[in-house]
Amino acid sequence: MAKAATVYDVAQRAGVSIATVSMTFRRPHKVREETRKIVLAAAEALNYVPSASARGLAHGRTGALGLYSFDYFRPESVEEPGDGQLAGRKQSGDGVAVVRDDAEDDHLRFPLYVDEVQRGVELECWQRGYALLIGGGSRADSARAVTDIVARVDGLAVFPHTVPDDVLERISQRIPVVALSEGPQHDGLSTVSVDNRGGMRVITEHLIVGHGLRDLLFVGDISTFDARERFAGFRAALRAAGLRVPRKPLARLAVDETDTGGVIAGVLAEGGLPEAFVCVTDEAALNLMAALAEHGVRVPEQVAVTGFDGIVAGRVVRPALTTVRQPMQAMGREVVDILVARIADPAGPPIARRLPVQVVLRESCGCSRP
Repeated sequence: MAKAATVYDVAQRAGVSIATVSMTFRRPHKVREETRKIVLAAAEALNYVPSASARGLAHGRTGALGLYSFDYFRPESVEEPGDGQLAGRKQSGDGVAVVRDDAEDDHLRFPLYVDEVQRGVELECWQRGYALLIGGGSRADSARAVTDIVARVDGLAVFPHTVPDDVLERISQRIPVVALSEGPQHDGLSTVSVDNRGGMRVITEHLIVGHGLRDLLFVGDISTFDARERFAGFRAALRAAGLRVPRKPLARLAVDETDTGGVIAGVLAEGGLPEAFVCVTDEAALNLMAALAEHGVRVPEQVAVTGFDGIVAGRVVRPALTTVRQPMQAMGREVVDILVARIADPAGPPIARRLPVQVVLRESCGCSRP
């Protein structure tokens, strides 16, 4: 077997230093494009593959970052269908199943908040030459699952409420940790968040001032810090307008549309619709709009609906969803930027960054298309 090419071989062929070769693979954005192309061409000619283990020995690092995410897949959506699941499905001559669109996995057809943030993390890791290790699971088994990741990465990003605070505290004593929330975690965590309260206050003010609505209900689960901030922004707008301020949201809406339908049925049974539903997320708003349609309620003619996140599905649904758009990919990139900074300066203080949001006016609140 021929001897594998080394970083020294690549440097000699490309006419650059070994530091430039290393930087080309570890942090390509730091190297001039012309130089990077020369180094990559030399590496390809020599069949050179950079060694992560060698870099780890040299720098005491793995060259990888970790991202611990939600487990928002329902069990049936990830299992391979067995014979029983295929019952009633028409088989074509080449063995491909033909099924009716029963919409059982609608919430997975478009990228969600988690997917968009993850995309930003992936792009920034690629640009900076880091590998990315992604994990996820239920909160019950998160301590074990996240520990497996920690052993193989230089820094870790976590979505809110995926890992218990005490586990995060222990991890942050070993490697840098960034939480995608500004919630009440301990002082050792860096955070990336958005202006949840301000965004929800402004979109609620638009309904009140721009459309003259007075009877507004907040819909969604407020068990997370971000959701509570959104509810606080909603209440602040009502209070400033001299309107009735509810102490609690209407209800918790799960991903399951049947739960949403039950909520709508209950609202109708209790005396009718409000003038607007202000939803904690786009996903909740989309499920709500689907349930309203099933009950013959027209949006926005009979009731306005707004969301929060800015996912793609809100733009393509009809009526298009008025929402508060988070800079989700930018959030993912900021996560990596903070982790890299903390890796370079482990003794430095935690870093907190809050990004601005945008209110996007569309048809579901009563605004016409531009």
